[in-house]
Amino acid sequence: MDISKKKKKYNINSEQQRNNSCDFQGNHLLLELYGCNSEKLNDELYLRCQLNSAAKLAKASVLNIVSNKFEPFGVTAIALLAESHLSIHTWPESQYSAIDIFTCGRNMRPKLASQFLIESLEASSHLLKTVARDYPSYIEEQIREPM
Repeated sequence: MDISKKKKKYNINSEQQRNNSCDFQGNHLLLELYGCNSEKLNDELYLRCQLNSAAKLAKASVLNIVSNKFEPFGVTAIALLAESHLSIHTWPESQYSAIDIFTCGRNMRPKLASQFLIESLEASSHLLKTVARDYPSYIEEQIREPM
């Protein structure tokens, strides 16, 4: 199936109101960090700790953190959350990092997590896109209550 010919529009505006009757919140933040501290981007243990702290600031429950250090440099780390996930991929040689924060829940604060990571990795600039993840209306009654 060739999806490139489809002309579907995607909402990448975090301010748009949802039309659903319940207050389900599913936000997917795509964060690009530029001009970061290269040493921090290459420190696997430091990044694991920062993901854990960022998740806690977002009021998420961390289930597990998995990471890998690449040679000669670079790290990928993923925090599995009860509310979804938080991941980071780093390119220390370019002072660049790509971060994914997907949270579901009424009490989640993913923007606090993104601000924390911007500051802790000493990014000189960043780009943040927020995608509102809406559920199909037929599952409204199946949405789990927060823990």
